[in-house]
Amino acid sequence: MEIHYKDIILRDYRESDIEDDIRWNTVETEWALWDAPWETEEDLASFDPQSFREEEMEGLKKTPQGFRWSLELDTSEGVHIGGVNAYLIDENFQWIHEKDLKPGQKSFPALGIEVNESSCWGRGLGTQGLAAYIRYFLDNGKKELYLQTWSGNFRMLRCAEKLGFTECDRIVGLRRVRGEVYDGLTLKLDVEKFEKLS
Repeated sequence: MEIHYKDIILRDYRESDIEDDIRWNTVETEWALWDAPWETEEDLASFDPQSFREEEMEGLKKTPQGFRWSLELDTSEGVHIGGVNAYLIDENFQWIHEKDLKPGQKSFPALGIEVNESSCWGRGLGTQGLAAYIRYFLDNGKKELYLQTWSGNFRMLRCAEKLGFTECDRIVGLRRVRGEVYDGLTLKLDVEKFEKLS
């Protein structure tokens, strides 16, 4: 599957992405300072390129089917620069696995974007990638969309504001990043605003 939008392409994972992911987890790791750094620091320290390569090659044997909860992000020239993904949150804005949902329990997608190539930061490509992913969700009938981040992730907050997200939940002092304390934020998409902006 491919989604073309302005200067970006969203697409399914392919074999050539594996070496990019290994580089982003071993050498080009500046992105990890911003994308959930309380998790990624430990993940990077324990990252095993060989195991990762084997797992991804095994995963590529399965053809993607149905709705995509993650896609890769390319420039319109076909340069792989990151990805988009989504997970479920419950009515209290807490992460929940689909298998743990009780009958009738509500859940909502929380979307995310990673531009791992720092040389591509500040060009609006992440905003375009997230806009295209939002459109994909809306076109597939998913109308209540969220985004979660921390109060120190200024690039993500600017991107979210541009696309029509507004803060709906704040947990003060939830995150400690590089010795400073930050709030955990959940933002909800104003679909009407998004339609006007995009």
